[in-house]
Formats: sequence, structure tokens, C-alpha cells
Amino acid sequence: MANIELKDVAKRYGSVEVLRNINLEIQDGEFIVLVGPSGCGKSTLLRMIAGLEPITGGDFLIDGERMNDVRPRDRDIAMVFQSYALYPHMDVARNMGFSMEIRKDPIEERASRIQKAATTLGLTELTKRLPKALSGGQRQRVAMGRAIIRDPRAFLFDEPLSNLDAALRVEMRLEIARLHQKLKSTMVYVTHDQVEALTLADRIVVLNGGDIQQIGSPLDLYERPANKFVAQFIGSPTMNIVPVSSTATGTGITLADGTDLTLPHLPNTQGAVELGIRPEHVDVVDIGDLVGIVDVVEHLGSDTNIYLKVDGLGPMMVRMHGNIRVRSGEQVGLRVQRENAHLFTSDGTALEHAKVDLAI
Repeated sequence: MANIELKDVAKRYGSVEVLRNINLEIQDGEFIVLVGPSGCGKSTLLRMIAGLEPITGGDFLIDGERMNDVRPRDRDIAMVFQSYALYPHMDVARNMGFSMEIRKDPIEERASRIQKAATTLGLTELTKRLPKALSGGQRQRVAMGRAIIRDPRAFLFDEPLSNLDAALRVEMRLEIARLHQKLKSTMVYVTHDQVEALTLADRIVVLNGGDIQQIGSPLDLYERPANKFVAQFIGSPTMNIVPVSSTATGTGITLADGTDLTLPHLPNTQGAVELGIRPEHVDVVDIGDLVGIVDVVEHLGSDTNIYLKVDGLGPMMVRMHGNIRVRSGEQVGLRVQRENAHLFTSDGTALEHAKVDLAI
């Protein structure tokens, strides 16, 4: 296992700055997930940790040792790529143990490690198969087994589930979580899928435009986003954002349609220009804070997504648990769960929540 530290790390391609001032410390045995939109620099950062991309500025350390100029094979880090990259003419056992084979490790040691990895990943009955006889999920397990056999100080995952269908993604997500519990190894995982981030991570690092927007536990990012970008990126469906026309002293705000709201958990509303509320934090009621006209209804079985138009505020979305009977064109009342509301300033910064116990 390894303690990984990035100090003011930067990456430039000529005059193009891809990453800047990246400061991150990953504790021994921690599962860190890097998330962000395409082009934010998350895969580049992972490749810099692996040694596949040179570091332009700053320092990269493993267990206190500077690794900027250390060759990839000498960093003792294993990487699992988006592509399985299996040798088609080799069976599962040889694919997993090939790195030991080229190092000329003893046959007995190779066989022991292959068997242990196959047992860990549920591949015991498949070790004699060629890759073409495996499903996508099984191939990804083999790629993971190839990394496990090396017994590295840290594991790096670069969007390993993106080639799988929805059902296999869920299955493999559970496999990776179980693997971390068993190995207790340091893992850094890149994904654009926030569900993977929320379910796997000890801490999430949200990147955008080459900068770290926020670092925190999944619940920290969901409940207390640092800015509007994080608020809308974390959580599905995405957060509703509605304009605020004015702010009052203390905890009161007025929305653009004239609705007054008191938000006791936000003791200072000064500078707020937008209110954010997640779809699951708005209730459909007879008489509420707002009135919406139903546009589209999605019945998902366990939940109902309701898309509405609110006069003076624009489109909003509500997610209700269960099968809610509403129709397009129907007028409904909406109640904002005030304790879960967020306020943002003109530059997108979130106003800080007070640590109070609310009962509404």
C-alpha cells in the first residue's frame, strides 16, 4: 500500500495548460475517485501518477519519495485501462501472469499468485479459456487480475467500466468495491459516471477546466457542494437552479417570481443570485411555495420524474418516490424542503450552511 501526494502539480502541452496547482494527498488504503466532464484533465492526472505522462511542474511523491523522474515500471503501480488489452492467443491464466513470466519469476510462484487472483475474482473455472470465450465482465476481471498479481503499492483505474452494458456495470462496480475491501490497497479511480463515484469512493475529487473544484466524501459533496458546478455535477437528476431577485437581511430571500423563502440553515444570504434545490427535495402538495404546470411525466416504477414549468422561474424537475398520478398540463403545488436548499453567488460560490438541527 502507498501514501500518494501531489504538490502543486501542473501539466502543459506547449502553451496549453491542462492541469494547474493540483494539491492532493491520498492516504494509505484510501479509495479516491477523480470525476469531471470530458477534457477536465482527470485521465491526464492518472497517467501522470502512473508515469505515462511527464509532469510539467510540481512534485509527485509515493511514501515521501519524489517520483517525477522514476520510470513507470519502477513506481510499483498497476493500472487497469478502459480497454481490456488482453492477449487473444493466451488463456486467462497466462494473461494474468504474463508480467511475472517476462520477469522470469519461478513457475511455482506464478501459479500460486494466478490461483489466488482467480479465486479473488471468481475466475477459477475460467483460467483455461481464451479471451474470445469470455463475456465483457469476465474480460475486465482478467484485466484486474493481471494488476492484482503484481501486488503493487497502488492501483489505478481509468474508466474501467465504460465499455460494459448497464447490468454489467453494476455487477463490476460491486466487484471493485469488494476487491478494495479485501486488498485494502490504495486505489485511484477515474470516471465521468457520478454514480460510480458516489458508490465507490472514500473521497471524491471533482475536476473542471484543469482545477480541483472540491475534495470530500460523497455525502459532503452531495449535501454541501462548494459551488454551483459541483452542485450540478454531483447528484442525479441534476439540481434545479432558479433565479433570486433580491436578498434580505438575515435568512430571507425573494425568488424572481416574488416568492419569499426563509432559510434558517443559511444565516447569511448576502450576495445570493441563485437558489439550488435537488429534484428529490421538492414535494408535490396541494398548496405549496410555488405553482407548476406539469410538462412531462416519467414513471420509473420506484420513482416518478415530473418536469414542470414554473411561471417566473422557468423549468423545474421533481423526483417523487413511488408512482405519482399527475398528467401533462395539470397544475400542482410545490413545496421546497428549505433545509436542503442551496444559495449561490454571481461567481457560482455556494453560501455556507450553518450547522443547525432543523425540523420543518
